[in-house]
Amino acid sequence: MNAPDVLSRRDLRRLLIRYAIAVALTVVFLFPVYWLFMISFKTPDEIYHVPPLWAPGQIQFSSYTVLFKDGDVVAIWNSLVVAGISSILAMVLGTICAYSIARFRTGGDNLAMWIISQRMIPPIAVVFPIFLLYVHLGWVDTHVGLVLLYTAFNLPYVIWMMRGYIADIPIELEESAMVDGCSRWAVLRKVVFPMVRPGLAATAVFTFVFAWNDFLFALVLTRTEVITFPVQLTHYFGGQSNFWGKIAAMSVLGTLPIFIAVTLMQRFLVRGISLGAVKG
Repeated sequence: MNAPDVLSRRDLRRLLIRYAIAVALTVVFLFPVYWLFMISFKTPDEIYHVPPLWAPGQIQFSSYTVLFKDGDVVAIWNSLVVAGISSILAMVLGTICAYSIARFRTGGDNLAMWIISQRMIPPIAVVFPIFLLYVHLGWVDTHVGLVLLYTAFNLPYVIWMMRGYIADIPIELEESAMVDGCSRWAVLRKVVFPMVRPGLAATAVFTFVFAWNDFLFALVLTRTEVITFPVQLTHYFGGQSNFWGKIAAMSVLGTLPIFIAVTLMQRFLVRGISLGAVKG
């Protein structure tokens, strides 16, 4: 047996081992998702069955039906409204601010670092002063209050990310467009935005996820009218028992918007994450 044959067999063995490890890790990480889906379609007897049943005997939609009947799915709509509007506002305002910092050095060399440092403030340190302010303004348990708060907290992240993406664009392209008669806004619309589209998509998805997953602010600043998905989910955990069917069904419904957003933007995400956002 010659050396190339031995080498090829060795490489094949390593490749098979890598694939086996990759498959094993995939199974480990996807199993909780599979188990969550299965619980949402089980009956109470099947949920508490010992030993556990890996799949329901017959798919049941009773857990989902109860959520719609009791009106609990309104929490998902509230999260969609709050996270969606705040993400759009943060992207529009943050991109304009990032362009100003990247191209005109607004605020000097340290403004961008100061802005991102605001995102590092622990929410627990400011939630109660914000609550007192919202009580005074009458914004507790309102869509406006949560939208403005999420916009403010996501703005530093958007500005920091978009600043890096915009800085990667050769300024000569913008200067050429302006020589051809484009205004500054036209340059943004026709040159900058198309070139940073992957960065816009990646930043928008993460901004939406941050707002969607927030629990602390939503817990303190909402009551009944604008309760969001993470807060609603905690209502199914009790001191005596947990409503696992509702928990699983609500969790499945709550992951669908994130899954859809990532699916629609996936062709931009990898490229967008790897662009110039890590530059100083």
